[in-house]
Amino acid sequence: ARTAPLAAAEVPGGPYSVRVLQEGFSEALPGGLLRADATVTLVRGPRVTALVDTGGPWGRRRLLGQLEAQGLRPQDVTHVLCTHGHSDHVGNLNLFPDATLLVGFDLSRGPGLYLPNDLARGLPYVLEPGFVEVLPTPGHVGAHVSVAVRGTALGTVVVAGDLFERRDDGDVWRALSEDPARQEAARRRVLALADVVVPGHGAPFRVLREGTEGDRGSRLEGVEGDGWSSRE
Repeated sequence: ARTAPLAAAEVPGGPYSVRVLQEGFSEALPGGLLRADATVTLVRGPRVTALVDTGGPWGRRRLLGQLEAQGLRPQDVTHVLCTHGHSDHVGNLNLFPDATLLVGFDLSRGPGLYLPNDLARGLPYVLEPGFVEVLPTPGHVGAHVSVAVRGTALGTVVVAGDLFERRDDGDVWRALSEDPARQEAARRRVLALADVVVPGHGAPFRVLREGTEGDRGSRLEGVEGDGWSSRE
């Protein structure tokens, strides 16, 4: 698949829209140091108002301001979906004690009540059937997830965390991967599904296929191993 910059922070849609509140970055520094912060994305619709990743704790005030600019308070967020447990992705979880919280494969609500799910078995966690679901996409870490939003104006948007560092990330992602083979397989599945990908440390990008138009969300079919099977 070819890719191209999206050149927009928001993908409108009905019933769900996707807006990048903060574009992530990653910068190698001398001495083996790395400076990074994660992309923070808002998924908004009639039943679900979800934040995908929260950025690092150093960005607490900035995140609150970004939500306020969208007319939201922390208590308006119904779900916080952290693609994995690294500090630049989960740093502001404590702003949302009333939300349903997902970190990797761990799902909880309220004061430490953990809920069953089938992500570790390779099956999605569905927030709203046909529109919003969490997909297991292991590799960067073992319990890594991405969030698929279907039916937007551009088709299916996948907020992919560190499955993709950025557009045209070459082999950079491999050096940061716990299991490159599994991550490469998950990357291929997401590219087969998505019309737009929101990576963990860069700007969103479109996925272009010759002779293919519209939403490919219907491709969520059962696959052995780390495949996905939609269900309510």
